[in-house]
Amino acid sequence: MSAAIAPKRSLLARAADDRMVVAVALALVATAAVVAGGGLSGYRVNTIGQLACFALLALALDLIWGYAGILSLGHGLFFAIGGYVVGMHLLERSVAETGVTPDIVQFMGWKALPGWWGPLESFPVALLAAMGVSFAVAFVFGWASFRSRVSGVYFAIITQALVYVAMLLMFRNDTGFGGNNGMTGFQVVFGVPIQDPAVTKGLALASVLVLLAALVACRLLMIGRFGRLLVATRDDEVRLRSLGYETLRLKLKVWCLSAVLAALAGLLYVPQVGIINPRVLSPELSIEIAVWCAIGGRGRLAGAIIGAVLVNAVKFALSASLPELWPFVLAALVVVVALIFPNGLLDLGKWKPTLLSRSRALEARDATP
Repeated sequence: MSAAIAPKRSLLARAADDRMVVAVALALVATAAVVAGGGLSGYRVNTIGQLACFALLALALDLIWGYAGILSLGHGLFFAIGGYVVGMHLLERSVAETGVTPDIVQFMGWKALPGWWGPLESFPVALLAAMGVSFAVAFVFGWASFRSRVSGVYFAIITQALVYVAMLLMFRNDTGFGGNNGMTGFQVVFGVPIQDPAVTKGLALASVLVLLAALVACRLLMIGRFGRLLVATRDDEVRLRSLGYETLRLKLKVWCLSAVLAALAGLLYVPQVGIINPRVLSPELSIEIAVWCAIGGRGRLAGAIIGAVLVNAVKFALSASLPELWPFVLAALVVVVALIFPNGLLDLGKWKPTLLSRSRALEARDATP
């Protein structure tokens, strides 16, 4: 008698198998409810919004590093693209709504904002521009790199060089994006004064909800055929190519998707901090993103979110009281992860059984006559 065939499980049911993802998703739903319900101070709401943006940025990197084995140390570039595009949008809207000339016009020596910024006054256009430019840059760079079979530490070095060159370029005033001063002086968001508490709440809520949607979508994508091929590429790309799979297109797709998510994070982040300048392109930020993923446990999606939230929460706390201590704490975290927790927080679950087994072994040894 043949065994009964188990019914095929739905995609959502299989997505719920990862308890960490489910727990983080529920935590994000609860956070969104708390933010929407009010009761929190403007500072705390703003902090939640920033943490959600950083978590989305870490999620973007975990897609390519955790599943495809592609370490990028230049994801700050795509984060900055989203930030600069929304900065141009906010300045255009501020001039249109208030008629006040922003500071960038004065210190750049302009008579008015550049004419080609005009279409960015529309938020849908700005959103498409941020995603489109990030996709285009990622596609050109990814196609050239993956086609040449650049991988491993060489790819990581090239991406860091790319973001460093972009930082030097944006520091120049003749680039036309504000130079060292960047862009600031945003007055309105969707016609509402940016200082209005409703704007702070709305931006934080949008950041949390976008993060939740991205987590669910990425989880569904990774448990499907696409995700399995990515893991196979990470584990043995040569064998996968010998089986007839085109790994170039596979890596290029996830690389471009990751870039677009990073740009969305930057687009949501800049209105909440009120400024965008070349410092977001510093190699330090791109390295920190990798640290967030490593601490949370790469290749699990939810781990990247947890790592980003924990590390940045500590950073915010220390920056308020002991800002000079943070670089040393970050360096210590990197050393601990590299030497003790190579899989990040995921390794904590292995410690309890190990300690219990050692304790029982010692008890058995002491009980032996």
